[in-house]
Amino acid sequence: MTAEPARLVVVGAGPGATGLLERLIASAPELLGDRPLQVTLVDPHPPGAGRVWRADQSPLLLMNSMAEDVTMFPDETVLVDGPLAPGPALHEWADETGTPGVEGRSFVSRHVQSGYLTWVFDQVRASAPANIRIETIADRAVRIEDGTGSAQRVHLAGRTEPLEADVVVLALGHLDAEPTGETARLAQYARAHDLTYVPPAYTADLDLAPLQPGQDVLVRGLGLAFVDLVVLLTEGRGGRFLEDGSYAPSGREPRLHVGSGRGVPYHAKTGYRLAGPPPKLPRFFGPEQIDALPDGPLEFRRDVWPLIAKEIGWGYYHELFAAHSERTTLPWDDFAAAYAAVPWYSDARVDLVASAVPAEEDRLDLDRLDRPFAETRFADDGAVQAALRHYIHADVVRRNDQAYSADLGAFLALLSIYGQLPRVLASGRLTGRSQVEELDGWWHGFFSFLASGPPAFRLEQLLALSRAGIVHFLGPDVRIDGAGGRFRACSPAVDTVVEADAVVEARLPKPTVVATADELLRDLMVTGQGVEETVDAVSTGRLRTSRDNRVIDRYGEEHPRRFAIGWYTSSRGAAAFARPRTNAAPFRMADQVARAVLSALGASVGSATPQC
Repeated sequence: MTAEPARLVVVGAGPGATGLLERLIASAPELLGDRPLQVTLVDPHPPGAGRVWRADQSPLLLMNSMAEDVTMFPDETVLVDGPLAPGPALHEWADETGTPGVEGRSFVSRHVQSGYLTWVFDQVRASAPANIRIETIADRAVRIEDGTGSAQRVHLAGRTEPLEADVVVLALGHLDAEPTGETARLAQYARAHDLTYVPPAYTADLDLAPLQPGQDVLVRGLGLAFVDLVVLLTEGRGGRFLEDGSYAPSGREPRLHVGSGRGVPYHAKTGYRLAGPPPKLPRFFGPEQIDALPDGPLEFRRDVWPLIAKEIGWGYYHELFAAHSERTTLPWDDFAAAYAAVPWYSDARVDLVASAVPAEEDRLDLDRLDRPFAETRFADDGAVQAALRHYIHADVVRRNDQAYSADLGAFLALLSIYGQLPRVLASGRLTGRSQVEELDGWWHGFFSFLASGPPAFRLEQLLALSRAGIVHFLGPDVRIDGAGGRFRACSPAVDTVVEADAVVEARLPKPTVVATADELLRDLMVTGQGVEETVDAVSTGRLRTSRDNRVIDRYGEEHPRRFAIGWYTSSRGAAAFARPRTNAAPFRMADQVARAVLSALGASVGSATPQC
């Protein structure tokens, strides 16, 4: 007699689903034994690469991480319950497969990354033991419901009959959203006045054809989505960046008037390695310090940020003292002991740094980094252009000068902090307002601004476009509205108003299960099978999930056979690839969910009726 196979359906087949599958296969012998398992992954996009990393997008679009900083395989530093299954990082795979043009510190095209992710998926699928069968279906899941007994039924757009499953995992990845709030108002204004409005979305999927050559276009956002937008509207339309640092336009480019909250682009990635030994992290923001936070309601900026800031400072000054001791006045051990003894927000810490680090440019000023033009008033538009060009040039120079390798120490501390934050969320002590406005809002933006920027040459290209008149900077705290049948943009930092007939929101939409464009997730919300997370009656926009990522319904009940992973859930997951040898959070979360899924499947198999 043989048992009926357990049936798992994973909705989504991108990198998140691949990571989960790898962890499932690793722990299956322990938790499922040799009992049969059928795994079906449903995604209209190619398995492994998924939508974001699919091969059929512009070859001009690059990753914003260096090849040596991207891996899909857990290494010996990863602390998980399941067994480890090491494999090559992106640059090692490229070397093994003879993929040209890829070195450890290169920023590869998304075509190359698509090849890596496809290969990883194939390797993971091939590693499955004989009792695990894996199939993929190129389709969209549009609805899920409880079937007979404990079965789950997953309805697909292209099939009449639903898939039957014992357990379902939603690994939906980046989600589109319908315009809401200000974006809905601006979209309505555009329709009423025959204007062009492009709401937040994944840049590679945008229809940019309505943006005409020479047309004035207002752009809000100076992050990675903006970098992609600029590439597609310049090089993507036949323009060329020349060796002398200039830009030769094709004549097909629109004129981009760009601004954001900070008014400046994300910091460039560093072009050097640490000159000293790596700092030991975490030091001031680890499990011990997080668990010691007050029991009462926590505010991120008030209670958590001082620990985070001190951790960033630790990484920064560790490298400064180790690699550039000639610019310091104290031995590291003396500074480190004194630094550990004082709070971040204290005159003692300020005085310590001032006495130990003579040059002001060598002192870490997080407030100035966060808002470089706070309270700045520009004389005129020309002053804005000059200030922004100077700022961007200085950033490029600093990020390519080994003398400033302390910035890389701060970057490594930021990565450590990112991996520790799930523990803060899991404690359930952050207030709802703080979670939405400070953690998801300010902190995520600050982290991305400092740590998730483009390669430096992209900012050099931005300077060339500015000099060529293709890009025009608006300044900080930019506001966009409609008046007189046109759009207009202004910054409180300068008396300049720019009018245009087109607006592009150069950013991804925030997580919003209420306004999601995903049909399956929308159905879960309408039917009450899923619910938006609220904390202290404050909505976070995310799908509510339990600590082990089970979907929670409108009655607060955890579904025993439905799981969800990703940035759109209250568990959040990771919005970036894992970095080798960092005990990366994506591996830890994938392992936790995989083992919970296997336990649920094991119960299903155990109750199955043997077949003769």
